[in-house]
Amino acid sequence: MSNSFDYIIVGAGSAGCVLANKLSADGQHTVLLLEAGPMDRSLMIHMPAGVYHAYRDPKINWNYNSEPESSLLNRQIETPRGKVVGGSSSINSMVYMRGHPLDYDRWADEQGLQGWRYADCLPYFKAGESSDRGADEWRGGDGPLGVTKGAYQNPLYDAFIEAGGQAGQGRSDDLNGYKPEGIARFDTTTRHGRRCSAAVAHLRPALPRANLTLIVKALVQKLMFSGNRVIGLTYKHGATIKTVEATREVILCGGAINSPQTLMLSGIGPADHLRSHDIDPVCDLPGVGRNLQDHATVIMQWACTKPVSIDKMTNPLRQGLAGARWLMTRSGIVASSVWEAGGLIRGNDRVSYPNLQYHMAPVGVSEESGTLKLLQAFAIHIDQLRPRSRGRVDLRSKDPSAKPALHFNYLSDPHDMGELVEGVRKARELVAQPAFDEFRGKELSIGGDAQSDADITAGIRAHTNTDYHPCGTCRMGTGPDAVVDEEMRVHGIDGLRVVDASVMPQIISANLNAPTQMIAARAADFILGKQPLAPFHARFHFKSDLDHDKP
Repeated sequence: MSNSFDYIIVGAGSAGCVLANKLSADGQHTVLLLEAGPMDRSLMIHMPAGVYHAYRDPKINWNYNSEPESSLLNRQIETPRGKVVGGSSSINSMVYMRGHPLDYDRWADEQGLQGWRYADCLPYFKAGESSDRGADEWRGGDGPLGVTKGAYQNPLYDAFIEAGGQAGQGRSDDLNGYKPEGIARFDTTTRHGRRCSAAVAHLRPALPRANLTLIVKALVQKLMFSGNRVIGLTYKHGATIKTVEATREVILCGGAINSPQTLMLSGIGPADHLRSHDIDPVCDLPGVGRNLQDHATVIMQWACTKPVSIDKMTNPLRQGLAGARWLMTRSGIVASSVWEAGGLIRGNDRVSYPNLQYHMAPVGVSEESGTLKLLQAFAIHIDQLRPRSRGRVDLRSKDPSAKPALHFNYLSDPHDMGELVEGVRKARELVAQPAFDEFRGKELSIGGDAQSDADITAGIRAHTNTDYHPCGTCRMGTGPDAVVDEEMRVHGIDGLRVVDASVMPQIISANLNAPTQMIAARAADFILGKQPLAPFHARFHFKSDLDHDKP
């Protein structure tokens, strides 16, 4: 193998797979893609219903835990991240959500990122997907990523969507389309009944190219410098430390935890923190590892009074039959991630656009001694979408194999707890609608006895977890806490970019996999000096625009 490449990409996740494809497409540049985990060969990755096995498999997971969270009864929150080709897109629940158009406009208006309005991003979303809804003003029809509207039939999905209209929380035919508000069937990153990860969509078609090299089980140690320019890196492969050079750029795509870790191990970050771990600062960038954001979620469950939930899938015979059906036809319950319905809603009338998200599943879950047990119930996740709480990623030591310390500081800002309390009340309002009358049983969690704000708050502290959307730790923008510029070049360092969810200055109001792939597609054009796709001003209907469309 050559010891020199034009581009070295660190991390074969949602962003890295997109970049590896696009940077190698014309055959003019040599590209090395390094991934710390193995190839994505596990059947449980590609079988949508295998998601619970996939994200709990320690062989393909970084197995992170937060530090004790003071606002969550000092619980340590499990934080799985994909350590496998495809990254977290190989172990996530496959929900395809772009976020609200106003999220990106806020980046422009509040962060000075004028080139990141939704009109600038929409053409890349469209070019990246092949939606089974078909191409239109909002959707793409011939992109590499398979996007499929949830189609698994269950009366609990129908009741959930009907209740949205009855409760006045709204309904939408497409939350990524004309009306980005209300209750709807989600889109999923699946194609023909299989998971369509970033690896399946973007990397596999590119791997036969002679100018693209993928090395798995390669743990990056640190970057190498000549002055203030990155010229390569070292990585551990097996028992050997290897060196490789980059003639053009090194691009970090490790995600909101691993990318700041790699920067700090290499001497880029808060100087005092680096010195405390005996790392000589190369570039004092105080924002590295700071601005950590995530969607805190509380899971509510209700017993189901009719045997229509999918808890019977614990039966080995049913599992076998469902698995055989999937193997033969790629259909049935095994082709579903289960979280096929949800919504974007407002917890109050003061917010300008939805600040809460639902994910709904027609089954309940309990955990006993690390084993999941399915319940005759239904569940609703309630996410607080735009938290004010901020956390950080710290090094534990200068050892690259040591897990960093994750301080999310969930709900440390009282505003965030207030919005989740509103979310619990909104979910109860939804389930109280006539559409649920024939299914609604006892509230299992948080518990129907919790009615006061104080009691609901106590329940939230006991039940809140992550919804697996960390971001923001290498913030894009200007100012003393920014890490990268508008084209994701690291401030003060040449030949180095960060391209992943860590560059988001403010968290997107929905799931992050689709936005991360969009960010990477835009980055590829920046890197190659290509003319960006022309902005496209689609029509959107916002609740505040009662009588007109807002571009």
